[in-house]
Amino acid sequence: MSAPAGIEAETRAWHADRVARLTSEDGWLTLVGLHWLDEGANRFGSAPDNDLVFPAAFPARAGTFTRKGYTVSLVLEPGSSLTLEGKPFTGGALRSDADGKPDTLALGSVRFFLIRRGERLGVRVKDSEAATRKAFHGIPTYAPSAAWRVEGRFEPATTERKISVPNVLGEVEEMVSPGTVAFTLGGKEYRLAPVVEPGSDQLFFIFADLTNRDETYGAGRFLYTGLPKDGKVVLDFNRAYNPPCAFTAFATCPLPPSQNRLKVRVEAGEKRAGDH
Repeated sequence: MSAPAGIEAETRAWHADRVARLTSEDGWLTLVGLHWLDEGANRFGSAPDNDLVFPAAFPARAGTFTRKGYTVSLVLEPGSSLTLEGKPFTGGALRSDADGKPDTLALGSVRFFLIRRGERLGVRVKDSEAATRKAFHGIPTYAPSAAWRVEGRFEPATTERKISVPNVLGEVEEMVSPGTVAFTLGGKEYRLAPVVEPGSDQLFFIFADLTNRDETYGAGRFLYTGLPKDGKVVLDFNRAYNPPCAFTAFATCPLPPSQNRLKVRVEAGEKRAGDH
């Protein structure tokens, strides 16, 4: 079924905005490195014998990250020059994304900051001049279709409920799930369990379907919806999109939990793109 003009225009506009965010100077296509920190000293710089090898724009010996538990400090080598939020940085403790907005350091087109994933602390490196950003040529999609904008029935959890969400690091995170959404495709009922991210006013679905075998990203796709209204949730699969791991090896994406693996082809939204 082809989409009415309104649905097609809305879907095209949504996808254009999604691509603009992906390709922005701070988008996922700028990722060029992810370095996990060991306890103690971690030398970094552009020389290949560093613990953390940074882009060529950095000095051969740029400095040392020192990890003590979940705290990290940075000492620069003489002659190294970085900025922190646009101001000269001379060294000191750094905040990770576990504390909200992380401290972002920069040298030229390269920016880096700390991320925490479970027990791990790492340095995420972005470069606005990254080849992945410059070589990007768009994402193929299915044609928008009214058949894939589905109204589902929200079944709230009666007590606080968490579901196990694996990720590409081999870890499993227990995430809050407010309930289940039941919906019908081709006369058959299916269910998906959303999670709610801290501070979000949307439901987040991490799901897999049978198109992952051949036409869409093999590790599943993402979909956001509004919160339930009058016991209903609108699942617009035209807006199903590829996770960052479809474009870069340096992301730490969640994977579909077992209850979100649909035994049906969801031929809507973004198709497979990239080499990851």
